[in-house]
Amino acid sequence: MFSELFSCHRIGLVLVASLLAGCVTTPPVPPPRAVPLPERAEPARPSAEEIRQRNIAYFLRRAEEAQQEGFLTQPAGASAYDYYLRVRQLDPGNTQAATGIQTIIIEFVERARDALRRRSFAEVNSFLNRADELAPGNPLVAEVRTQLARERSRASADLPRGEVIALPGDSLASRGDAVTALLRETALRIRGENLRVIIVARTDEEGRWVYQQLREAVMGYRVRGDIKLGSPPRLILMSAEES
Repeated sequence: MFSELFSCHRIGLVLVASLLAGCVTTPPVPPPRAVPLPERAEPARPSAEEIRQRNIAYFLRRAEEAQQEGFLTQPAGASAYDYYLRVRQLDPGNTQAATGIQTIIIEFVERARDALRRRSFAEVNSFLNRADELAPGNPLVAEVRTQLARERSRASADLPRGEVIALPGDSLASRGDAVTALLRETALRIRGENLRVIIVARTDEEGRWVYQQLREAVMGYRVRGDIKLGSPPRLILMSAEES
């Protein structure tokens, strides 16, 4: 009897525990919330004026580098002169660009003066023409042109009179077949008619090359003559008795 009551009591406790367990509920898990990221400030864009100033500084630096390397007007688009022009397009009154261009002009004038001292008249004219392209009417260029005309006149007065044979300048510069054939033909005349020759050349090297061609064309014969610096290049033939 007692065991039966105890069993009933235990069963009752189990039922009560089951009912109590059914009443306890687990709270729902809240959904995840999106956490906003901190806003990043966009970098400030350079103004149009800042971009212009940066480009000016860049082209000035490139111009100075090209000038130091000797690229005054060549190659086209990457020379010191071209970079200075770009600076002047961005800043027409830029004093550094103006000074740089003037420096290039002075360099060409100095090269022309050096060629004039060597009486290489063709070189003088070439350098002056290049300076003229950069600054037409430059007084320095005009001054050297006057000196060039005076020296050419003196050189012509110093030359003896005789038969003049013009040498093609381009073919002479490239040591081409045309000028070589002309010199060979002239050398045969010099030997056959016992002539003396004055070689008018633009440089010493050019004059020596012409004389060498004359000698090689008549091996064993002594070609009598002299080399004078001048332009245009030519030969002056004279009889040996007149020399």
